[in-house]
Amino acid sequence: MASDVPAVAWVFPGQGSQAVGMGGDLAGAFPAVARLYAQADDLLGTPLSRLCFEGPEEALTQTINAQPALLTTSVAVLLALGGSLDAAGRLHLPPRFVAGHSLGEYSAVVAAGALTFPEALRLVRERGRLMGDARSGSMAAVMGLDEAVLEEVCRKAGEGSALVIANYNSPGQLVLSGASEALQRAMAEARARGAQRVIPLKVSAAFHSPLMQEAAAGLSQAVARAEFSPARIPVVANASAVPIRAPEEIRSELVAQVCSPVRWTAGVLTMGKQGARHFLEIGPGKVLAGLVRRILPEAEVGNVGTLEQVQTLLGTDK
Repeated sequence: MASDVPAVAWVFPGQGSQAVGMGGDLAGAFPAVARLYAQADDLLGTPLSRLCFEGPEEALTQTINAQPALLTTSVAVLLALGGSLDAAGRLHLPPRFVAGHSLGEYSAVVAAGALTFPEALRLVRERGRLMGDARSGSMAAVMGLDEAVLEEVCRKAGEGSALVIANYNSPGQLVLSGASEALQRAMAEARARGAQRVIPLKVSAAFHSPLMQEAAAGLSQAVARAEFSPARIPVVANASAVPIRAPEEIRSELVAQVCSPVRWTAGVLTMGKQGARHFLEIGPGKVLAGLVRRILPEAEVGNVGTLEQVQTLLGTDK
């Protein structure tokens, strides 16, 4: 690893960070961003840009729309920060690591130069369609329980049903996913074990659990058709929490993460142990910035997703 590469990690948000208006100020200020949204509209055959800029919120939050909208907006922020797309649509960027939470992993793979924006957009649209069509199971956030305790709760409440910790977001912030009846038992058991909060999530299915195998199988076909390049920057994988670069590793990861837990805590710790000292969340919202602060309190953490934040980061807000 080159010594002149700064010890910076760029992290990209996943579904749930979308908000009506996202990207609109950037498209108005940067012609390259406006062109990116126009390209997304053309590739998808739908006015994705209008959905991002104007809503309605109900349509934007639908999985089939939210996923390509978030990818496009995250890449838009990169362009506003000075990234450039080559003729094939690959980005040139300098962080030491990139990582993304669930859907955000596609933004990370684009940032690493392993996948062009058009290819990623097509994959994300298909991913959103497959996940949006899934209807089995449900999810719940659990605050204030240790991982080992909640894993025991899953084993006890599962009773042969699919029930797992789907998101290891930060110490004390975990998400359960699985068969609805088993999830209800686990929620009650988590409360009995002293969880501070147990919150049912408004999702259509049990994402990042074995119940998503049909969606993963469908996505596998689309991923097999996509063209990948070796990542120029290590991508810290959701499923394994280790850095990956090879195209075959990235293909496997993007399919595996549909059914596998998002090991965000472990991934952030991996980046910290390998020298990352500054984490910048790129895209709408600041969810990941908050998680990183809890995982690595000693790290410098920031977020950028609006024109004002871009100008502040670039020092052009005078």
